[in-house]
Amino acid sequence: MDPAPRPFAELPLDEELGTPVPFACGTGDASGAAPSARKLDHERVTQCALSRICGVCGSGLGRPIAFLGSPQEEGRNAFHFPPAHLECAEQLLAVYAEVRGSVLGQTEPFDQWVIVTTGGFEYVRGRRQDVDRRPTFEPNSVLEERRLG
Repeated sequence: MDPAPRPFAELPLDEELGTPVPFACGTGDASGAAPSARKLDHERVTQCALSRICGVCGSGLGRPIAFLGSPQEEGRNAFHFPPAHLECAEQLLAVYAEVRGSVLGQTEPFDQWVIVTTGGFEYVRGRRQDVDRRPTFEPNSVLEERRLG
């Protein structure tokens, strides 16, 4: 799949869910399987962190920066889905509000999404001693928190 930034309306669709596949999920796998919104693509997650690009549309971030995830991620201040434009995060959650099951890098389904806005973040690569070795994004300040769904 083309890694170039694209508007939300032009994101490819997940064949199983019928929902847009965000940039951070978008390359499919080595076997040639279609992109899926169920899992994050490790290379794209790292690209989002290092290049400071949106995990939804793939274009450069401004401020505020939005993180979306579970209430547990909010409580730990450690999100798995990469940073996003606030508008992109809101659009993504609008279409995923009714989707059940593990999506957008979540390992377990949950009933409520959270959006946290911030001015900056730290990218923390998974550590060997961590139970969950996936990298996380840690907002360095919280501008606003919203629970959705």
